[in-house]
Amino acid sequence: MSSSNNRQRTARDDVSSFFTPERTSVDRLNDTRGMSAGYNSHSYAHMGRQEPLKGGKDEEDEAWDVYADFNNAGPRYSTAFGTATSTNSEGYQKLQTPPTPSALEQQVDSSGNKVEMVTVPAMGAEWSKDELKNMTKAGRKEDKRERRSRFWKAWNRDQRGLCGKYFTRRVLVFFLFGLCAAIGLILAFTIPRVPKFNFASATPLANATGDWASAVPTIFSRSPANFSFPAYAALQLDTTSNFLPLRFLSLTAEAYDLDTNRKVGTGDLGKRVVPARGFPRILLPMNMTFAAANDSDTTWKNWYDACKNRAIYSDGHRTPLKFRLALDMSILGLPGHRQTTIQIADADCPIELPINAA
Repeated sequence: MSSSNNRQRTARDDVSSFFTPERTSVDRLNDTRGMSAGYNSHSYAHMGRQEPLKGGKDEEDEAWDVYADFNNAGPRYSTAFGTATSTNSEGYQKLQTPPTPSALEQQVDSSGNKVEMVTVPAMGAEWSKDELKNMTKAGRKEDKRERRSRFWKAWNRDQRGLCGKYFTRRVLVFFLFGLCAAIGLILAFTIPRVPKFNFASATPLANATGDWASAVPTIFSRSPANFSFPAYAALQLDTTSNFLPLRFLSLTAEAYDLDTNRKVGTGDLGKRVVPARGFPRILLPMNMTFAAANDSDTTWKNWYDACKNRAIYSDGHRTPLKFRLALDMSILGLPGHRQTTIQIADADCPIELPINAA
């Protein structure tokens, strides 16, 4: 055992795959043992200068500089691009330092003064075609239409509001619904309604008093056949459908005989305010005036008989008046004029002629 350990061993190639190529190897195909060929660094073609695996003489003399081939300062290790005949023996050829831009731009004129040269950009189009188009009126209109279209699409998709982030489509729908509901409620309580009219009592034509009694003369004449007298039309209004007081801008009336349909009087109340939610009564001044060709006129005769003295009749009951009243009114808050008609067939004449007037 000791003799084998002291035996001089053959130097081993570090780069070989097999350290003992002389050993026998089994041939699996032929079932024989023979010398193995092995392989080492000499088994392949030589690809260039082989650097030692361990440090060489240059590493022993001076420190290894890993940046020597790149900073143009250390020794030149690579000779792949030729010898150092045209370069520095201790490194690569150094490049010349370029002159400063200021030295290039400074020139001297004929007087010896230094002239600084300013770099001017090359001449070219100052504006692009799109910019030139946007400067025209048509371009601005087109850009405005595009912005309006983008705005509308974004709002319709509920991506933005009419005022920034406010009033999006959903919010606007709820707002308009609430606004319409509020307007409907306000109009329901504030819009005036045309009241209903009716005669106030059994005496729809009341006797005139005060200044109105002397404003119209009381006349019944056979030749020429005519009559005139003042009176009040006693009316009752139904304003229960109104929530606010009713303001009449004008209220006029015309009286017509029911038998002949001829006009026998006019009236004008003027401006008047009546309370709401009730049954107020008003007295409409009437000027009962009629003129006929002779005393045989039916209209004149009806009114003359109704206004005779009660002593002429045995039972004290005179012939009743039959007429209709056409009312025309203008109410604050309602457009135009509104008309309505009421009639009566058993009204008592407000005046009584003398017994000798027959």
